[in-house]
Amino acid sequence: MLSVTSAQLNSWLAEFAWPLARVLALIASAPVLGNPSVSVNLKIGLGILLTMLLVPLLPRSSGIDPASATGLLILAQQVLIGLSMGFAMQVVFYAAEMAGEFIGLQMGLGFATLYDASVPGFIPILGQYLGVVVGLAFLAVDGHLLLISALVQSFEVLPFAPLSAPSGLRAVVEWGGNVFSWSLMLSLPLLAALLITNLALGVLTRAAPQLNIFAIGFPLTILMGILVMVMSMPYFAPVFERQITEGFGAMLQIAKALR
Repeated sequence: MLSVTSAQLNSWLAEFAWPLARVLALIASAPVLGNPSVSVNLKIGLGILLTMLLVPLLPRSSGIDPASATGLLILAQQVLIGLSMGFAMQVVFYAAEMAGEFIGLQMGLGFATLYDASVPGFIPILGQYLGVVVGLAFLAVDGHLLLISALVQSFEVLPFAPLSAPSGLRAVVEWGGNVFSWSLMLSLPLLAALLITNLALGVLTRAAPQLNIFAIGFPLTILMGILVMVMSMPYFAPVFERQITEGFGAMLQIAKALR
C-alpha cells in the first residue's frame, strides 16, 4: 500500500511552488513574453511547463515547510528574484523608448503619441518604433531562448534559501540607471543633427525675417530627423545587440548579488 507522509507532501510542494514563483515572475516582467498582448493563460501554461522541466534538474529542498514563515519568505523572495531578472532585460527596452521620446521632442513629434498597454499610458510614436526594433533584435539573437538559459543558470547561482543581501537590490537600482545613459547614447547623433538644423533655422530667420519660421521649421526638422534616423539605423543594430547581451549578463550578476 502506497503511503505518503505530510513531510513528503510539503517537500514536493516546495520543490514545485518555489521555482514556479520565480519562473512566473520572470515571464511577467520579461520583454516580449511579458507583453500584455500575450494571453495570461499562455504565460501561466508556459511557466508550468518550464517548471516541470526544471524541477528534476534542481537540488532537493532543505525540508522547510512551504506554509511556514520561512517558506513564505522564500516564496516572496523567488518572486522578487524573477521580477529583478526580468527588469534587468526590460532596461534595454526602456532605454530605446526613452531615446525615441528625446528624438521625437526635438523633431516636433512630441504630440504624436500612441497608447501602450505595457506601460500603461501614452508614449511617443518614435519611442514605440524603437521599442519594436529592439524587440525584433531580441528575437533575432534568440533572446527568448537565452532568457530561459539565464533562468536555469540562476537556480544554480541562487538556490532556495532565505536571503539577506541588500547589495542585490542595490545592483538592481544601479543597473536601472543605465536607462538614462543608454537613451542619451542612442539619441545623441539625431539630437546633434537636429540641433544643427535649429541653429541653421535661427540664422536663416535673422537673415530673412520675412520668412515664416513656423511654416518652414517644423517640416524641415521632421524631414531632417527622419533622414538621419534612416541613415543611423544600420548602426543601431550592433548597439542593441550589445545592450541585450549586457542585459543577460546583468541578470546573472543580480542573482549573484542577491546570493
